[in-house]
Amino acid sequence: MSSAVSLSLPRPTALLGRAGWLGVGLALLLACGVVPALNLFVPEGHALHLDAYWVSLLGKFCCYAICALAMDLIWGYAGILSLGHGLYFALGGYVMGMYLMRQIGTEGQYQSTLPDFMVFLDWKALPWHWALSDSFAATLLLVLLVPGGVALVFGFFAFRSRIQGVYFSIIMQAMTYAAMLLFFRNETGFGGNNGFTDFKRILGHGITTPGTRVGLFVLSALALIGSALLLRWLTRAKFGRVLGAIRDAESRLMFCGYSPLPYKLAAWVLSALLCALAGALYVPQVGIINPSEMSVANSIEIAVWAAVGGRGTLLGPILGAFAVNGAKSWLTQVAPEFWLYLLGALFVAVTLFMPGGLIGLARQWREHRAARTAAMPEASDETARSAP
Repeated sequence: MSSAVSLSLPRPTALLGRAGWLGVGLALLLACGVVPALNLFVPEGHALHLDAYWVSLLGKFCCYAICALAMDLIWGYAGILSLGHGLYFALGGYVMGMYLMRQIGTEGQYQSTLPDFMVFLDWKALPWHWALSDSFAATLLLVLLVPGGVALVFGFFAFRSRIQGVYFSIIMQAMTYAAMLLFFRNETGFGGNNGFTDFKRILGHGITTPGTRVGLFVLSALALIGSALLLRWLTRAKFGRVLGAIRDAESRLMFCGYSPLPYKLAAWVLSALLCALAGALYVPQVGIINPSEMSVANSIEIAVWAAVGGRGTLLGPILGAFAVNGAKSWLTQVAPEFWLYLLGALFVAVTLFMPGGLIGLARQWREHRAARTAAMPEASDETARSAP
């Protein structure tokens, strides 16, 4: 007599709970409704009017938050600390900056079809790597292909050689610094130390008009929400579980028959693509891109945002990016010479005393409150039993 054995697979969990989808809805309402309405339809001078400065600042913060999410994917989930992700951010920004420079046309200082810095350096024609810079479609493609290709090549050789820990961070930082020195050179065709600036229009629209600024902010906010949902889906799938195993016990994972290389490489390239997207959205809003975006301090800041918010949480890095950059915007006006010292002290303090970040503190407070609530009935019972 044979009995059939039925196996039931666990049901897939929902991408977000009710509170999560409510948060996404509120974020969409703020990004697509409240902020544009307060800027475009509330007259200037009104108490509820949102100035263009704040719209651009919020757009910048959204771009920074995308970079923090990218760092969280590789550091919080895969355990790979990168101190050079500013390179991918800057590459995406430079590709977009090249397109914006071509859109100036003959409205530059020298009234030439060449960018002003090329005329100043007595260049007669565009270099070969500017060939597709007048096409917006090609620009969007190159924004992803160029940083993604660099990340793919570097990641393949680094992960195949099993370079890990501080050695990986140092090599990545050295590569970023070398790229910064290369972009500082005038003969490379990237504007030297001045970079690209004086942008006029994007897709035929004035880049400083209120409608364009609001549109760029909305695109940045939607990109942030979409990136968070994408990473939420990936990290809850098998891909995310394997990344967690790589972070916690890579040797044991290899013993179980998994090759870490494709997973680490996929996470690394996706992280670079997110940073490149953030850079491409960032440049039209700030109006400039130069090699300083590849500086060591900028790459360290990305890691600080993820650490302050809370690694491995997705929501934490977003909060960290907004909190740290909000503090930076205030402190660089009050005491700019102390900002870098505060940034370094913040990174050390969070690493030593607050490893869970802001999200970790909130979780600890909830657990402590729940423990106290659970202990209160037991204390009441003990008091009642000891009473005469």
